[in-house]
Amino acid sequence: MKPLGPQRDHYWLALSMAKAAGVDLQAAIDEGRFSQTKWAETVHRCRGCDWGGDCPHWLHENPEAEAAPENCVNAKLFAALKATQETGRLSEQKQS
Repeated sequence: MKPLGPQRDHYWLALSMAKAAGVDLQAAIDEGRFSQTKWAETVHRCRGCDWGGDCPHWLHENPEAEAAPENCVNAKLFAALKATQETGRLSEQKQS
Protein backbone atom coordinates (compact mmCIF):
# COMPACT_ATOMS: atom_id res chain seq x y z
CA MET A 1 0.00 0.00 0.00
CA LYS A 2 1.28 3.45 -0.94
CA PRO A 3 2.01 5.81 1.97
CA LEU A 4 -0.36 8.75 2.29
CA GLY A 5 0.86 12.21 1.37
CA PRO A 6 1.12 15.03 3.92
CA GLN A 7 -2.30 16.01 5.23
CA ARG A 8 -1.69 19.77 5.03
CA ASP A 9 -0.44 19.60 1.44
CA HIS A 10 -3.42 17.56 0.31
CA TYR A 11 -5.86 19.76 2.19
CA TRP A 12 -4.68 22.66 0.03
CA LEU A 13 -4.53 20.56 -3.14
CA ALA A 14 -8.12 19.36 -2.69
CA LEU A 15 -9.33 22.85 -1.87
CA SER A 16 -7.50 24.31 -4.88
CA MET A 17 -8.82 21.58 -7.18
CA ALA A 18 -12.40 22.22 -6.08
CA LYS A 19 -11.95 25.95 -6.65
CA ALA A 20 -10.32 25.42 -10.06
CA ALA A 21 -13.24 23.16 -11.04
CA GLY A 22 -15.73 25.87 -10.07
CA VAL A 23 -17.02 24.31 -6.87
CA ASP A 24 -17.90 26.51 -3.91
CA LEU A 25 -17.24 24.10 -1.04
CA GLN A 26 -18.25 26.58 1.65
CA ALA A 27 -21.61 27.14 -0.01
CA ALA A 28 -22.11 23.37 -0.27
CA ILE A 29 -21.35 23.03 3.44
CA ASP A 30 -23.60 25.97 4.35
CA GLU A 31 -26.44 24.47 2.31
CA GLY A 32 -26.04 21.07 3.98
CA ARG A 33 -24.95 19.27 0.81
CA PHE A 34 -21.37 18.66 1.96
CA SER A 35 -20.35 17.88 5.52
CA GLN A 36 -17.11 18.30 7.40
CA THR A 37 -16.91 14.49 7.46
CA LYS A 38 -17.17 14.37 3.66
CA TRP A 39 -14.48 17.05 3.44
CA ALA A 40 -12.17 14.95 5.64
CA GLU A 41 -12.85 11.94 3.38
CA THR A 42 -12.10 14.08 0.32
CA VAL A 43 -8.73 15.14 1.72
CA HIS A 44 -7.96 11.56 2.75
CA ARG A 45 -8.66 10.31 -0.80
CA CYS A 46 -6.42 13.07 -2.14
CA ARG A 47 -3.62 11.97 0.18
CA GLY A 48 -3.66 8.49 -1.41
CA CYS A 49 -3.97 9.64 -5.02
CA ASP A 50 -1.35 8.26 -7.41
CA TRP A 51 -1.62 11.44 -9.49
CA GLY A 52 -0.82 13.76 -6.57
CA GLY A 53 2.66 14.57 -7.82
CA ASP A 54 1.28 16.06 -11.05
CA CYS A 55 -1.61 17.87 -9.38
CA PRO A 56 0.26 21.06 -8.37
CA HIS A 57 1.51 21.53 -11.94
CA TRP A 58 -1.99 20.99 -13.37
CA LEU A 59 -3.44 23.49 -10.90
CA HIS A 60 -0.77 26.04 -11.81
CA GLU A 61 -1.58 25.64 -15.51
CA ASN A 62 -5.37 25.50 -14.96
CA PRO A 63 -6.44 27.91 -12.21
CA GLU A 64 -9.95 27.81 -13.70
CA ALA A 65 -11.25 24.75 -15.52
CA GLU A 66 -14.54 23.28 -16.62
CA ALA A 67 -13.87 20.28 -14.37
CA ALA A 68 -11.17 18.53 -12.41
CA PRO A 69 -9.10 16.18 -14.58
CA GLU A 70 -10.11 12.52 -14.75
CA ASN A 71 -6.88 11.60 -12.95
CA CYS A 72 -8.12 13.37 -9.80
CA VAL A 73 -9.61 10.90 -7.31
CA ASN A 74 -12.18 13.53 -6.35
CA ALA A 75 -13.15 14.53 -9.91
CA LYS A 76 -16.56 12.83 -9.80
CA LEU A 77 -17.36 14.33 -6.41
CA PHE A 78 -16.42 17.83 -7.56
CA ALA A 79 -18.44 17.38 -10.78
CA ALA A 80 -21.51 16.31 -8.77
CA LEU A 81 -21.19 19.25 -6.37
CA LYS A 82 -20.76 21.67 -9.27
CA ALA A 83 -23.80 20.25 -11.07
CA THR A 84 -25.89 20.62 -7.93
CA GLN A 85 -24.73 24.21 -7.46
CA GLU A 86 -25.48 25.07 -11.09
CA THR A 87 -28.94 23.48 -10.82
CA GLY A 88 -29.58 25.52 -7.69
CA ARG A 89 -28.55 28.72 -9.47
CA LEU A 90 -30.88 27.95 -12.39
CA SER A 91 -33.76 27.34 -9.99
CA GLU A 92 -33.08 30.65 -8.24
CA GLN A 93 -33.02 32.49 -11.57
CA LYS A 94 -36.37 30.97 -12.61
CA GLN A 95 -37.94 32.04 -9.33
CA SER A 96 -36.77 35.64 -9.76
